[in-house]
Amino acid sequence: MEIDKILLRAESVTLQYTGVKLSNPHPFDIRAGKAYVVMGENGSGKTTLGKIIEKGWNIGMNRIIGDKKSLKIKSIEFTDIHSLTGCNDTYYQQRFESTANDGIPTVEELISGKIDETLWHELCRSLSIDDVRHKRINYLSSGELRKFLIINMLTEQPDLLIIDNPYIGLDAASRKLFDNLIDGLTKRGTAVMLLLCNTIDLPEYTDFVIPIRNLEIGKMIAVDNGNLNSTREKLSALFDSRSHIDLPDTTPLVPTDYDTAFSLDRCNVAYGNNIILHDVSWTVKAGEKWALLGRNGSGKSTLLSLVYADNPQGYRNRITIFDHRRGTGESIWEIKRRIGYISPEMHLYFNNGETLLTVVASGLHDNVGCFRRISDEQRTTALQWLQAFGLDRLADRYFNTLSSGEQRLALIARTLARRASLLILDEPLHGLDMARKRLVARAIEQITASNQDISLVYVTHYEHEIPAVIDHDHIFRLTKP
Repeated sequence: MEIDKILLRAESVTLQYTGVKLSNPHPFDIRAGKAYVVMGENGSGKTTLGKIIEKGWNIGMNRIIGDKKSLKIKSIEFTDIHSLTGCNDTYYQQRFESTANDGIPTVEELISGKIDETLWHELCRSLSIDDVRHKRINYLSSGELRKFLIINMLTEQPDLLIIDNPYIGLDAASRKLFDNLIDGLTKRGTAVMLLLCNTIDLPEYTDFVIPIRNLEIGKMIAVDNGNLNSTREKLSALFDSRSHIDLPDTTPLVPTDYDTAFSLDRCNVAYGNNIILHDVSWTVKAGEKWALLGRNGSGKSTLLSLVYADNPQGYRNRITIFDHRRGTGESIWEIKRRIGYISPEMHLYFNNGETLLTVVASGLHDNVGCFRRISDEQRTTALQWLQAFGLDRLADRYFNTLSSGEQRLALIARTLARRASLLILDEPLHGLDMARKRLVARAIEQITASNQDISLVYVTHYEHEIPAVIDHDHIFRLTKP
């Protein structure tokens, strides 16, 4: 593809997709070999714009000029795991059960015949996932999965690649590898569009920024790569500055009557020859606040699955939860009742036509998914938490029609509404814009400050996001076995 050739031009003053309309007062071009960033807050219309450019050329009055037949446009979203694995047909609690995942393909089965071996190894090395070939897709970490989705899409050799929130779930080293890969793609003529919601993520190779706010596309900005901070400062005006939050009652529903929230004693987890955790020990006392750090694939989510009683291999390890040794008579539901838990992939399991209010209210039960009747009292509680996070206007919207950031914020509300004595927040800011990150951080500070006995485990790949309530003596770093 000739670099700088115009691939398409979005001409119409209104662009629409599945009932959502975007105002487009400044027609814009997409050119070969250029890197574009669409920047805006959660719900501003970024994903809709990406869908329009990918496959909405002939919807309504959309007027997009270009040779659609000859153009190959591909888009990547984290929810693409559904089309790869059919994991939406399983329960959340089944994802660590080997027998429940027998039908889930391995990475090798999915890429077999699709890509030249030399290219496969080159791409895997470029994103540092050489060792995932024989893993089932369900057993990839969120970061490994994102890398695989990118590689899987690159086998199509697109003219334009659209990636929604590419940095979430990637550790610092992987973010750098990703940037090197994308920079190399543009130099070879591929146009790339990143949909981002945090100015800090604006990469150095960006050529143009398309700002978007309240469903209106702003005038394209040419980026001075030598002065990225100036561009970031301009773009900060796109985001809400509110940081105050009024929370409902956050007092734990079950008294904190234990000394040890959990203890892992030389724990091991393996699937066949694939060792995930080896000889891991960690104790969190009642009221302690910890950060859990580790590179992609180091086993952080697997470790937490032992604590949250999701992983059957917990029974073959020495694990104490709330002062009780696992396997001595307690049910997993007795454990879950006292834990507020959120994980990067949790939103994948709410895709069956539930409203936002129903999803948040379901958090007052002990399973992930909407399988039980919601009482009027639970609906009232859920609405209070939606109001706290500014989501009450969306209460009756179907959960799967919301932006990924709005879904993430709702799941945080769902987790906190449980009023649990142990909070396990696995990448809670995953996909949130910079304003909503501040809002959630403030909520965590308020809850832990007003309830000193609450224990907290906070997982992140951005060390600057570790809450102030966690001191440096309470950082647990997990390494690959």
